[in-house]
Amino acid sequence: MKNRQSKKRSILFVFKSGPCSWTTEKNRAKSNELVLTPTNQNGVRIIFLLSFLFASVQDFCVANLKRAETPADYPCIRPIHVKAKDFVFSGLGTPGNTTNIISAAVTPGFAAQFPGLNGLGLSTARLDLAPKGVIPMHTHLGASEVLFVLDGAITAGFVSFANSVYVQTLKRGQVMVFPQGLLHFQINAGKSAAAALVTFSSASPGLQILDFAIFANDLPTELVAGTTFLEKLN
Repeated sequence: MKNRQSKKRSILFVFKSGPCSWTTEKNRAKSNELVLTPTNQNGVRIIFLLSFLFASVQDFCVANLKRAETPADYPCIRPIHVKAKDFVFSGLGTPGNTTNIISAAVTPGFAAQFPGLNGLGLSTARLDLAPKGVIPMHTHLGASEVLFVLDGAITAGFVSFANSVYVQTLKRGQVMVFPQGLLHFQINAGKSAAAALVTFSSASPGLQILDFAIFANDLPTELVAGTTFLEKLN
């Protein structure tokens, strides 16, 4: 399959103010200039330049996982080598292992796992929460998140920059959105396992877990306590 390319040229439009009766003529001095002239020659000329450069249109860019990822995603494999299976991912159909401290698991579906997503500005993942499982308060600085509940009940919420809190208990089939950069969480609200599918508006949403950022850093304990008011709370 060949990449489609569209070739366009620069055109200069010159508009002269006057009555609504206009005539057109090609400016012979500049072959790429189109002049629109009113019947009344008085007025101020307003020039608009519409620049149409050589543009390249590419349907997709399936990731070449044999090469290193760059800030602009993975390099593309040649279209002739692309198969339908590159646009299909089965990894989110299997529950993740929730035997851990948070009783939850996140199974990623990023370009590294799902090559067909490369270059599309999207990523996805599966959340599994055992009873009492939680995805701790965290943020994605690079993307908004949409969560769709597959099974069970999940209490989810986020905190706005004005410190307003928005919390809702979601049931199977319900969807909630978490705006980009805002702290948010998900917790199992039932007595059985819960699962959800999340989609991000970026190939690299980023992740910062609040507890880890505060308590798992290299700052001295006294600085952490002082900057988080823990001393006053005690």
